[in-house]
Amino acid sequence: MRLDSKTITYEQLAKVIDHSLLRPELTKADVLAGCELAARYHVATVCVKPCDVTLAKEALKDSDVVVSTVVGFPHGSSVTSIKVAEAQQAMDDGAVELDMVLNIGRLRSGQHDYVREDIRAVCDAAHARGAKVKVIFENSYLSDEEKIVACKLSEAAGADWVKTSTGFASGGATLEDLRLMRASVSEHIQVKAAGGVRTLPALLDVIDAGVTRCGATATATILDDFKRMKEGEPLAARNTESGSGSY
Repeated sequence: MRLDSKTITYEQLAKVIDHSLLRPELTKADVLAGCELAARYHVATVCVKPCDVTLAKEALKDSDVVVSTVVGFPHGSSVTSIKVAEAQQAMDDGAVELDMVLNIGRLRSGQHDYVREDIRAVCDAAHARGAKVKVIFENSYLSDEEKIVACKLSEAAGADWVKTSTGFASGGATLEDLRLMRASVSEHIQVKAAGGVRTLPALLDVIDAGVTRCGATATATILDDFKRMKEGEPLAARNTESGSGSY
């Protein structure tokens, strides 16, 4: 469903956010605090490291927030069988959404069949158990042509979302990339922004570019600002340029 930043409600905006808890140094206490925040703000998911899925599932059992995790993260270079095993373990532990990194080097090498079947194997495993898959491209390493190819391969493989980046490369989501991705997949494929969306104006901008889900670490700031905006308090001017501003 296409969202409109001008009419979006708090409930809808909160459910755009995957609260990201992926930094390698996060402790168990950090993860539990992140889950408490996610539950308090009623976001869509917490996206945790695979080792933290069980912990997050237990912490969120009485909330409306579900658990997502990553597969082949952050480089996408695990062989397909390992990605499938990782997906199966994550689902066993309680994850219901999987953010998998496609094989970036194989894509850039033109091995499109390999990339498509790598994605398909994870999608098939996930869909058989009612889970959904977001395919991460890492756009800072790709040409526009490669981004379009990645969109087509992901859709052919059965992906539920296409996603800009891991948040750990040199660049993250840009409006230009998001518009390109939205135009390169069918309407039933969703688009996720990740990497650098840290303010309410930035989140509203990516929503207007066609995003339905966004990874965020500044969740509380963004949603508190939305409440203030609805109460009539002024916010900084939104970036309305049509270029490729990076968040």
